[in-house]
Amino acid sequence: MSFALVIDDNRQTADALSQILSLWGFEGRVALGPSAAMTILASDIPALITLDINMPGVDGFEVLGYLRREPRLMNVPVIVVTSDDQPETSQRAMKAGANAVVIKPVMPDTLEEALKKVGLLA
Repeated sequence: MSFALVIDDNRQTADALSQILSLWGFEGRVALGPSAAMTILASDIPALITLDINMPGVDGFEVLGYLRREPRLMNVPVIVVTSDDQPETSQRAMKAGANAVVIKPVMPDTLEEALKKVGLLA
């Protein structure tokens, strides 16, 4: 089973997203913030990363920049998951290398569309 890395500083949100991803056969691994994510990414390459933008300290844009510069991870699809519904935020995320943006609260059908967009579902 391929795994999806869920990066979010909110445990409830991360766990919910992990459960929704399991509907499509992904093992969701939760990283509560960027440093936990870097620990996982040091040894494993996920099939997908979902990434919260608004986190304390290192924000999602900084993490996204790292993911797009790191040769081992640059081709991993990233779905930005954010509560910020401003068009500028979505545009900035896409310019920074996100493959899709989903606004919280995440509903299964919205996530399914994003998974199709990034090529992980037919």
